[in-house]
Amino acid sequence: MKPSTLAGILLIVFGIAAFAYQGITYTSRDTVVDLGPLRATAEREHTIPLSPIVGIAGIATGALLLFVSARSRA
Repeated sequence: MKPSTLAGILLIVFGIAAFAYQGITYTSRDTVVDLGPLRATAEREHTIPLSPIVGIAGIATGALLLFVSARSRA
C-alpha cells in the first residue's frame, strides 16, 4: 500500500471522527488553595471545539489523495 493511500484513508477516518465528536474534552487539576499543609484542588473540564469544516476538509483531502493515488497506478 502506498503512503499516499494510507494517508488518504487516515484523513477520511479523522474527518468522520471530527463530525462524530464535535470537540476534544480533557480534564485538568488546578490548585485552588495552598496554605502550608492545607491544599485544595479542583478538577476542571476544558473543551476544544472542532468545527464541521475540519471534518469536511479531512474527508475531502483524504478522498483527493485516494483519487490521485489510484490515478497514478493506471
